Amino acid sequence: MKKLFLIFFLFILIALITLTIVLSTIGLETNKLSNIISKKINQKDNNIYIKLNNIKFKLDIKEVNLFLEAGEPVINYKKIDIPTKNIKVYIDFTSLIKSKPKIQKIFFDLEEIDINQFKKLSHIIKPSNLKSIINNKIKRGKLNSELEIYVNKNNLFENFIIKGKVSNLDIEVMDGINIKKTNFNFFGDKKDILIKNIFGELEGATIKDGDVKLNIYPKISIKSNFTSNLRLKEKQFSKYTNLLKNLNLISDISDLEAEINNSLIINFDKTYKIKNYSFKNNGKILKANFKFKKPVNNFFSKKTINTLSLINSKITSNFNKKDNDIIISGKYSINNKDFLSYKLNNKIEKEILNLNLDAEYNQGISVDIINYQKPKDLVADLSINLEKNKDYLKIKKFHLNEKNNSILIEDLKLNNNKVTSLKKISVKTKKKEEINNDFDIFFKKKILITGSKFDASNLSKVLSKKTSTNNFSKINKEIEIDFTNIIAPLSENLKNFKLIGVVEKGKFIKISAKGDFGNNNFLDISMKNDKKNNKKYLEVYSDLPKPLLTEYSFFKGLTNGKLLYTSIIDGEDSRSNLKIENFKVINAPGLIKLLSLADLGGLADLAGGDGLSFDILEINMNNQKGLLKLDEILALGPSISVLMDGYQDQSGLTSLRGTLVPAKSLNKLISKIPVLGNIVIPKEVGEGLFGISFKMKGPTGKIKTTINPIKTITPRFIQKIIERNRDTK
Repeated sequence: MKKLFLIFFLFILIALITLTIVLSTIGLETNKLSNIISKKINQKDNNIYIKLNNIKFKLDIKEVNLFLEAGEPVINYKKIDIPTKNIKVYIDFTSLIKSKPKIQKIFFDLEEIDINQFKKLSHIIKPSNLKSIINNKIKRGKLNSELEIYVNKNNLFENFIIKGKVSNLDIEVMDGINIKKTNFNFFGDKKDILIKNIFGELEGATIKDGDVKLNIYPKISIKSNFTSNLRLKEKQFSKYTNLLKNLNLISDISDLEAEINNSLIINFDKTYKIKNYSFKNNGKILKANFKFKKPVNNFFSKKTINTLSLINSKITSNFNKKDNDIIISGKYSINNKDFLSYKLNNKIEKEILNLNLDAEYNQGISVDIINYQKPKDLVADLSINLEKNKDYLKIKKFHLNEKNNSILIEDLKLNNNKVTSLKKISVKTKKKEEINNDFDIFFKKKILITGSKFDASNLSKVLSKKTSTNNFSKINKEIEIDFTNIIAPLSENLKNFKLIGVVEKGKFIKISAKGDFGNNNFLDISMKNDKKNNKKYLEVYSDLPKPLLTEYSFFKGLTNGKLLYTSIIDGEDSRSNLKIENFKVINAPGLIKLLSLADLGGLADLAGGDGLSFDILEINMNNQKGLLKLDEILALGPSISVLMDGYQDQSGLTSLRGTLVPAKSLNKLISKIPVLGNIVIPKEVGEGLFGISFKMKGPTGKIKTTINPIKTITPRFIQKIIERNRDTK
């Protein structure tokens, strides 16, 4: 009995093994269920037509389940044929026994599909913008895929799983830019689609090790990670300018090599509009060359920046809907010079830009107002921290530190390039190893400027520059200045300079100032404001005129004397008078030297090397809307007297005409001749018979002079000299 039972058991086991092998390999063919299953599938959706032939029962060992397999089935969706290798239908066999088959899932092994065949199915795809991309942007490619459809107890669609591979895909990103030779694997269901092992080529760039996760339900989002290797030249960049039109510097890049890791997240709303996004990068810029189409102005010097190069720079960036953040550090070079270290943190939150820059700087720096010059090739440390919002700019910190020189600015606020407030400016500089600046500026209830030293050597040059803008027009404060020492032009020193005043709309309306040149020589400045007639009255007195006149070539060579300058200022217009008494002119122009030799006094001056002596120089001028009218220039001296008038316009064009008497002593001798002298020459001092008429006209540096060498002195000239002589007496 036991032996019989054992034989029966072995028979059953062998039969099961044989059946398993047959079902898992060859299968059992049947035609009875083909029509039943086809009708069952077709009746659920009128858009689907399936015809199954040569159905076989087979065993899926992995899933330990029986299924029906049909080779080369006919599948049609919305009258479009879908090429399929085979189809597997997993059925509840209990339901087959009851003649009410229930399908659990359907597996489709699809033939390789060309992208043009896939486009025919695109009208069933949603959203419509994805459909548009498939039809208009995808040029070529191959698709291999498998599809599993799961149904519920009522044979209704419940879920699907699709997986496969795309090869040799060509997508047009925009005009002239294609992603070519793209390959990737994909896996998806009704909730998610996962794309892995992405590789593709763009113009001058490759994408590798990429993946994309597309969440479809319940919310739509995209997550992607990929590595991009960039090798771009100037001609290739021109294709990307439209794509990156908001990044102005892109159009100036002539060469770029970089390796960047990228991470992208995009969330959509129900209408497929972007709700928010995040694009992060980190990597290395091997080299980047910027060749600016419009040279960039260098804040520190007159030279422009034509090229900028970066090498071996680490970059980390984060772009999202709220803010953009870029951190980059490495080596940079301006105009193809030495490479120096830098670190830049640039953050944009909404419309607010926050920038932090720490860099080495070896270009020349010139700050005329404090007579500071940083030599070229000497490396300085530069630190800038600023905030910008449209027309508003706040320089939180600016620090230039070079050897023993330091310029520090804290909390400088500007609106439309107009200074509105300031916390502090601290300046400490040296020139030829000696301190030439050591002072601080504070904006409190008053503007306080105080320090032990201020180099004003170039101050008159800075103030003489014409400008149409007033960057301090928003400043309305009292001001106090206290300098122990001021280095004035021509190496003069002004000590214990103190000024108190009032500034309105960036201009002085009240000044009271005094300084000491030493040796009982002083500088006094006063300004008063008459609110009734809205005029300001300025008066400057100096026992040393020369330091105040260094920027005017007309006064070149002037020494000694005393200066008094008065001006009535009415808005932008002014009426002024400049008077200098008892001075000399050294190294006067050659023509004046030769003419002065005709006079014994002039010859004595030149022989002694002291220059030409003058009793007085007086200039009456009128400045209206930028046009400087020189109503009268009168100079009286023992050897030369001059009377001139003319104008200078905003462009620098100068026009002067006048009369010069070079031999006053000779004219005096002629005047003493009996009878003749009484007839032709009056007896007043300064009158004469011989004179020179001249005209001077031209732009600055190119003035041409015409001379009429022999001319009788005009009555106007004689009258002016007589009047001046009477005033002197």
